[in-house]
Amino acid sequence: MALRQLLFVWMLAILVVVAVARVDGSLHRVSLRKRILGLGKQQQPRTGGMSAVDVEIRNYLDTQYYGEIAIGSPPQGPFKVIFDTGSANLWVPSAACHFSLACFLHHRYKSSKSSTYQEDGTDFAIEYGTGFMQGYLSADDVTIGDAIVQGQVFAEATKESGILFLEHKFDGILGLGFKEISVDRVDPLWYNMLDQKLVEEPVFSFWFNRNATEKEKGGELVLGGVDPKHFTGEHTYTPVTRKGYWQVFDFPKVLLPFDFHSFCEGGCSALVDSGTSLLAGPTLCEHLPSPNGESLVDCNSLSSLPNVSFTIAGKLFDLTPEQYILKFKEGAEAVCVSGFIALDVPEPAEPLWILGDVFMGVYHTIFDFGEERIGFATAA
Repeated sequence: MALRQLLFVWMLAILVVVAVARVDGSLHRVSLRKRILGLGKQQQPRTGGMSAVDVEIRNYLDTQYYGEIAIGSPPQGPFKVIFDTGSANLWVPSAACHFSLACFLHHRYKSSKSSTYQEDGTDFAIEYGTGFMQGYLSADDVTIGDAIVQGQVFAEATKESGILFLEHKFDGILGLGFKEISVDRVDPLWYNMLDQKLVEEPVFSFWFNRNATEKEKGGELVLGGVDPKHFTGEHTYTPVTRKGYWQVFDFPKVLLPFDFHSFCEGGCSALVDSGTSLLAGPTLCEHLPSPNGESLVDCNSLSSLPNVSFTIAGKLFDLTPEQYILKFKEGAEAVCVSGFIALDVPEPAEPLWILGDVFMGVYHTIFDFGEERIGFATAA
C-alpha cells in the first residue's frame, strides 16, 4: 500500500463529516457500491408524494461513502457528496472558486445556468477535523435520484484548504445532523425532505457492507425507514441527550477483556458519526494497536489482539480485531491499518468517543429523528 494511500486514510479519520437513497413506498434508499458507478437510467424528477428515489453510492477503501446529487434547473452535476451525520450543511464547489486547485478538479455549480437559482450571498465558512471551506450561501432545487428538494439553501465553496479536499473523491458534503449545529442556522436538507413530504417517517438508517469479497454492494442508507434485511435481532436504543451532533452524553463503559482496563467509568460523551472513517477515543492502553495514532499494524498480530467491548443501554457490543483493523491489498501483500485514532479532550470536559464507520460497519444503525434516539443491531 502506497504511503499516499495510507495518508489518505489518515486524513479521512476525523472528517466529522456519508450518504441518500431509493424509496419503496415511503422508504428512500441509497445503494452503497464498492466500485465506481454512474447515475443509471435517466428519470423524470418528482416533487413530494414520497416517490421512489434511487441514487447509486460509491465506496472508496471502506473510508468514504458518497453519492450523486444534482443542483439547479436544468440539473447540474452530478455532484458526488458525502452524507454526514457529523455536520448539517450542504456545500459544493462554486464556479466562482478561482484560486483553489481543489475546485478545478471537481464539479462546480454555476448559478447563471439555473432558472431556479435564488441569490443569498451570506458569507459562509465551515471547519472540519481535516480541513475547511469558505464561500457564500445560495438557494436552488436539489435533485436526489428522481426527487427534488425545492429551494434548498446551500453553500457555494470559493475556497477549499488542505490536501484532503485536493485528493478526495467527493465534491462536497451533505450534512444529516441536527439544525442546532447548522452554520448560519440554515435548514438542513433532511429537514426540508420532511417538510416537503418526500419521506413519510422521520427516520433514516445505515447499513455498511464491509465484506471485501462483495465488490459491488457497498451497503445502503435508507431515508424514511428501516430495511429488516440489513440486520438481525432487535435494535438497542439509546437517547440523544444533546441535539446537534447525534450525541449520547452519558456513554457507558468501554471494556478491554484483560487486566483491569476500562474506560468511561466516570462517563463519556459519544458521537455516532457516519462521516468519520475510524473509531476515535481517549488515548488507549498499550495493549491496543496504535494507541497514540500510529496507523500501521502487523497483519500477523491480529490473533493476539483483544476484542473491544462497548456497553450501550446495558447491552454489550463487541468489536473483534478483524473488525477494527482495516486491511488493504498492495499487490500480493496485505497492509493493516488500525481502526482506532486517539482523541483526547482537555479537562474539564468528559472523554469523547466518535463511533464512525468502523463501528457502524458491524452494527446497523438507526437515526430516529422523531424520537431523538439511536438504535444499534448486528448488521446482516
